Formats: sequence, C-alpha cells, structure tokens
Amino acid sequence: MTRAYDEFPPATPPLVDPGALPGWVLLDDERLLVIDKPGWLVVHPSKNGPWSSLAGAVREAFKPDAIRFIYRLDRETSGVIILAKTEAMGGRLGKAVLQRKIGKLYVTLLEGELAGPVTVNQPLGPDPTASVTVKSRVVPAGSPGAQEAETVFHPLVARGGFTLAGVELLTGRKHQIRAHAEWLQHRVVGDKLYGPDPGLYLEFATQGWTERHSALLPLTRQALHCAAIDLRPTGLDYLLRAPWPEDLAKFGERRMHLPADEAQRLIDAFVAEKMPVAR
Repeated sequence: MTRAYDEFPPATPPLVDPGALPGWVLLDDERLLVIDKPGWLVVHPSKNGPWSSLAGAVREAFKPDAIRFIYRLDRETSGVIILAKTEAMGGRLGKAVLQRKIGKLYVTLLEGELAGPVTVNQPLGPDPTASVTVKSRVVPAGSPGAQEAETVFHPLVARGGFTLAGVELLTGRKHQIRAHAEWLQHRVVGDKLYGPDPGLYLEFATQGWTERHSALLPLTRQALHCAAIDLRPTGLDYLLRAPWPEDLAKFGERRMHLPADEAQRLIDAFVAEKMPVAR
C-alpha cells in the first residue's frame, strides 16, 4: 500500500499546543486578531475541550472580552481567518461580508493540468443525491435552494498532472471552490467530499484514514488555502497574507517538482496582481 503523504492523520485531531499558537498570529491589536489556521483544526468549539478548536484555544490563550469570527474556514482549509475583539468591529465587518466588501484570495492544488484561466458561473444548491447533507453541487438556475455562484480559477503552474491555482471568489457560497472545481472536472486534491468518492467523507469521520483513502487520495487533507484577505475596502488599512503551508509545499515538491520558494513567488505575484498595494 502506498502512503498518500508523509503521515496519516490521527483518528482524533490533536489538541492545539499553547506554545505554538502565538506563532500562528498574523495580527493582534485592540480590535482584531488574525490567525494563520492550520489545515487540521476545526474553527468552532468542539466537545473535546477548549484546546480542540481555534475558538476555544483563542479564548484560553488570549482571554478576549469578545470574540467573533468574521467568516469561517472548513477544518481542512488552512490560512487567514479573522476574529473581531469588539462587538463594534464584529458588526462592522459582518456587514462588510454581506456587502461583499472584503477581498479574499485562495490558492489550491487541482487534479489535472488547467490550460488557462477559467470562470465558473454556475449556481450552487443542495445535492439531492448526496448522503451527506452538507454537500452542495451545481444545479439549474431556479432549483430549490439555488444561489448564484461565480469562481475564477487562475493556473499559476501546471505540471506532473496537477495545477497550482489562484482562486478568486466573486460570491461566497458554502464549499463554492470545491463544488465548482468538481464541476470543472479539476477537483481539489485530497477532497474527501467532492473527490473521487464522497463516501470517503463519512468513512473518515467514523473510522479515520483507511486503506481506501490511501488508494484514492494523494493527500490527507483538501489542498485549499486562504492566502490573502483585503480589508482595505472596509476602511481598514490591512492586507493580510498567510504563507503557503508546509504540507502543501511538500506535495508540490514531490508530485509537481515545484520548489516551495518558487510556489511562494508565484502566489505572491498572484496576490500582488489582484490586491495591489498603492504606491
């Protein structure tokens, strides 16, 4: 049996190391706490105690008067996540999310080699055929629960049967990138729900990593990373970035012969083009 990656994920996710948490902080001031979330950590409180979630760990370590996530990331998605430390800032940024004023750029590894930029403008809605109620899919406009959704995939480099792609979200729907990548037939590498067999999602939740996962998935988590968040359209002078994470960088080195520093340069150039810094 071939291992999918360096190590299989543990059946129970590890607890946050209190000593490691400060190293994840991208910004900490009187109004905001910004974290570079790893791709194994759930955001919202879990039954396994405060150090089993980002919310719990932040409350234990920083003891803020208030805490409000401005948006969420799936457990297996890494990168920039923003917490408001005051009710006023939480309300301000929550309204900005609804008004689509917060810029977001993601980076992902896709199956197959994408030849050029692609805009997917396809509505998303609940998947009536899925055994998992959280799954979305492309549905006809006007279907029950359908919502407009638009994603732009920008290939940064394609080699070895995979693509490193920058992603722009022009709308913000549940699992939008993953569902649109599946529809595009360039699935997010390592995706247990939108990958080769959606049954892998429940199987992982109940049994942990199995031989079927190793046979069907080349990576033990979905290769999706929130690389940059732009708060400048909200009137705050913050452009926040999270570096390309080590696990995805190692995959690129092994399977795409893509050195980590080259990948980071490509990602930095993508962010600079889409979120230019005023001179």
